[in-house]
Amino acid sequence: TEDTLKQIADVLRANPAEAVKKVEQLQGRIKTLEKEVEQLRGKLARGESVDLASQAKEIKGVKVLAARLDGVDAKGLRDAIDQLRDKLAPAAIVLASVVDNKVTLIAGVTKEISDRVHAGELVNEVAIKVGGKGGGRPDMAQAGGNDPSGLESALLAVSAWVEARLA
Repeated sequence: TEDTLKQIADVLRANPAEAVKKVEQLQGRIKTLEKEVEQLRGKLARGESVDLASQAKEIKGVKVLAARLDGVDAKGLRDAIDQLRDKLAPAAIVLASVVDNKVTLIAGVTKEISDRVHAGELVNEVAIKVGGKGGGRPDMAQAGGNDPSGLESALLAVSAWVEARLA
């Protein structure tokens, strides 16, 4: 164990007596960097949501958007959905992200159409096609899946699904 401690100290470029303090400093730095990454991802998602708004299709007076924002966590996707719903209302939106081969899906529907287009049903419809399931409230829902290969076709099917509910 003394050899192991010396090896750790060498990697840390510290003497063995300072190794613990150095590890604690590194842990603090990691936490700080993780927070910064999360904040940057949120800003990225919010910035991309502005660009995404222009990609929405209008179907029977409702803006429909299904898009992929890779590398964005669930919180970032929810923030982007909130901004897009405000900007596009009335709207039905599905945003997806793939991180470590796992799919995260968030669906958001504005209140005025949530009686016809239920976000929980919408997100579940997409999730089934990516090997997952999900659900939630009529206006906001989340799902996950483990088959990113089906994501593109699942997102392409959102418009038809929404249109059928608006008929």
